[in-house]
Amino acid sequence: MAAISDNIMITGFTVKGYFEENCYFYIDDQTKHGFLIDPGAQAEGLLRMIRKEGWTIEKILLTHGHFDHTGAVNDIRKALGIPVYAYEYEDMYLLDTRMNLSALCGEYVVVENVNYLKDGDVVRSEANPAFSLKVLHTPGHTPDSIIYYSETELAAFVGDTIFQGSIGNWQYPGGNFQDLQRSILEAVFSLPDNTKLYPGHSDSTNVGTEKRRYNIR
Repeated sequence: MAAISDNIMITGFTVKGYFEENCYFYIDDQTKHGFLIDPGAQAEGLLRMIRKEGWTIEKILLTHGHFDHTGAVNDIRKALGIPVYAYEYEDMYLLDTRMNLSALCGEYVVVENVNYLKDGDVVRSEANPAFSLKVLHTPGHTPDSIIYYSETELAAFVGDTIFQGSIGNWQYPGGNFQDLQRSILEAVFSLPDNTKLYPGHSDSTNVGTEKRRYNIR
C-alpha cells in the first residue's frame, strides 16, 4: 500500500490473468470509500482485499477496453452491485472480443451496460464529493483510452498510454502512433513534472522523468 497524503491511499495490485496487469484502488482514507481502476483478473483476490481493508468501492473505472484490464469487471460488479465507467467510445472494445483481444487468447470477455464518460468529466465519490478524478481523453493505444487525474494529489492512472521508459503499443486494432504521440505530448506531459504516473504495466514513474527520456524540457 502507498499513502500519497494523509487522506488518500493508492494500492496497486498486479493481477495475473493471460497477462500481468496493474489495477489500482484509489481510496479516500477518511471515508474508506473509493474507486477500483482496471480490474483485469483475479476477482476473488481483489474482493478479499476489499473485505479485509473494509473499503466501500463505489465505482469501477476503466482506462480502455482491452480484456487484460476488464477481465474481472463482471464478477466484481455482480458481487458489489456497483456501476462501471468508461469512455464514450468504449463499446467498440467491450462488446467485441476481437477488438478487445480476448478472442485471440481464448477468453471471450464481454462487458455490457457501462456508464459513459467524456473528456473533462469529473468522477466524484458519493461519500466525499471532493474526492475525485478528472477524465482526460488520450487516444493512441486505443481510440477509447483515457487517464484519470487527481490535481490535488498529483497522481494519474494512465492505463497503457505511457509506461516507465516506454509508450503504449499502437499496433493493436484501432491503435494509432500519431494519436499516441499527441496524447503523450499534449495531455500527459502537460501535467506537472512531479505528477506520479500509475500505468497498466511496469512500475510507476512521473511526468518529469518521462519528459527527460523524450528530451523535453
